[in-house]
Amino acid sequence: MCGIAGILSFTDPPRAAEIAAMTDRMPWRGPDGQGCLVLENDGIGLGHRRLSIIDLSSAGAQPMQSADGRYVIVFNGEIYNYLEIRRELLTRGHVFRSHSDTEVLLQAYICWGPQCLERFVGMFAFAIWNRQTRELFAARDRLGIKPFYYFYDGKRLIFASEIKSIFAVSPPAGIDPSLIDAYMEFGYLPGEETLHRGVKRLLPGHYFTCAEGSFKTIRYWDLSFADQNDAGLERHKEAVEELLTDAVALRLRSDVPLGVFLSGGLDSSAVVALLAPGAGSGLKTFSVAYDFGSEYNETPYAREVAARFQTDHHEIFVSPRQFLDFIPHYCWHMDEPVTEAAAISLFQVSRLARDHVVVCLSGEGADELFAGYDFYNYNLAIDRARDVLGDQGSRALSSIGRRLIRVKKLRKYLALAGESLEKRYRGISSYESELKFSLYDPDFGEVARQGSESLAGFLENIFKDSKGWDPLSRMLHFDTKTWLVDDLLIKADRMSMATSIELRVPFLDHRLVEYAARVPSRYKIHHGETKFLLKQVLQNRLPASVLKRKKMGFPTPLELMFRGELFSYAHDLLLSQKAMRGYFDRREVERILLAHRSGVESNHRELWQLVVLEEWHRQFGY
Repeated sequence: MCGIAGILSFTDPPRAAEIAAMTDRMPWRGPDGQGCLVLENDGIGLGHRRLSIIDLSSAGAQPMQSADGRYVIVFNGEIYNYLEIRRELLTRGHVFRSHSDTEVLLQAYICWGPQCLERFVGMFAFAIWNRQTRELFAARDRLGIKPFYYFYDGKRLIFASEIKSIFAVSPPAGIDPSLIDAYMEFGYLPGEETLHRGVKRLLPGHYFTCAEGSFKTIRYWDLSFADQNDAGLERHKEAVEELLTDAVALRLRSDVPLGVFLSGGLDSSAVVALLAPGAGSGLKTFSVAYDFGSEYNETPYAREVAARFQTDHHEIFVSPRQFLDFIPHYCWHMDEPVTEAAAISLFQVSRLARDHVVVCLSGEGADELFAGYDFYNYNLAIDRARDVLGDQGSRALSSIGRRLIRVKKLRKYLALAGESLEKRYRGISSYESELKFSLYDPDFGEVARQGSESLAGFLENIFKDSKGWDPLSRMLHFDTKTWLVDDLLIKADRMSMATSIELRVPFLDHRLVEYAARVPSRYKIHHGETKFLLKQVLQNRLPASVLKRKKMGFPTPLELMFRGELFSYAHDLLLSQKAMRGYFDRREVERILLAHRSGVESNHRELWQLVVLEEWHRQFGY
């Protein structure tokens, strides 16, 4: 796990000081070493921050050149099946100078070209410079576990693991106001665009090539829920258990200590159950909670799992003061505004873990594979109601919900009943459109609507790809393309790497992801029970209290804190003249803030959304 950076210039060659400035912006990504290589005649400079995980010797240092000097690589991530690929390459006559997966990746590219990507089991973002063809090849893993940002204006390509590193050599060009509406809709920005004007993400499952006068992006992998395999429950149980067990075993490959983030929920408990037998004595597990009562404290469940598998268990409790103090740092580390309050919990538990281990495994991705959110049940119920009521009856129900229902969550779902799945489904974290537009300054409303129309095209393409699939498969596909990569995995990468922890996510082994997509939906949600298949797989490994408990997922007491410790901070931040920025109506922001404190309304999600956006503006000088 590392941080990468680079500049390819078709005018003036980059300087070593520029590459060093880029890697200096993300020291947490690589406290064990720093490398820089500038090839002035080629017009390229590459930089690297190293967190040593496999082959701790200097032979694994980067940037790494091939033996003949033709190729140079910088790589962030892990190729878990590097030993198997290495053996195959040895039979083809390749010679290795190290035991690192970086060299395996480089040699695989030399051998197979872009087709090497099909062989990798892992998480990765890397760039390879070919000195002979003077072409840069860069790729990102299939699910987007590792980040890759770039800026390209035809004269220079600048790329890095974190946006702030790009800004070390190319100052921010401002923001695109039309994208604010997408953030207000989702709580993050889906797709390849970022709010930083001109800075883009390389999409998951894509690679690009860049040479003078040429920049091409190509998709090499996609997820399909078509051609579902109805092999029966028992066969699916066997296959999922086999794939998940192998995914966990591969992620044990490390030359440094490792542990598990254990919430006590199904997903992280599954990782412990599968990992403990092969990890030897003293597997370390880590939990985090808030001391606001049982609703925000999962530690009893985590302790039960830790005791069952005899792990060396550690806990941390986060106070409102710690949460508040970290908000500016959170917005800085995230690079983008993302309303994932659980990220602050993840940072705190990562910092705890770093005192004991360098690598941690977690349960990210299981909910998107096996349908773990109640939200899916709600939307399936809407579809059933629409089948009974028809379009006219559904619109009438929606109208009644909007006008008469005061409970926000119920009003939200009744309002959605008037729309088809393609029109209404916006994923797990979406916000009410009516409330969003009520917050806007009247002069900004038109800009926001234009941004909303622009985003609609991106969303339509996702639904176009899933046409003909059953509703649950379409929702899972949508969330994998948006919420998973642009919220959960950004959070996972930034908060773990901010403490120099490598986070591994076995549920997102692409072999398991592909298999799960082909499992019929009735095995994922069975008679209303979410994650049915995964629970069946784990029924003999985990206690019933874990299998049957309600999902919590790093719960954060935002609702309580915005009525207490966070209120004054939010009041001063959000009601400052600067905070309006031409986007929001000050009176409406003040209204929802005061209504929340009084208990008349529950607006903590919207308040957190506004806080993150404003702090992000300030951290990046906008």
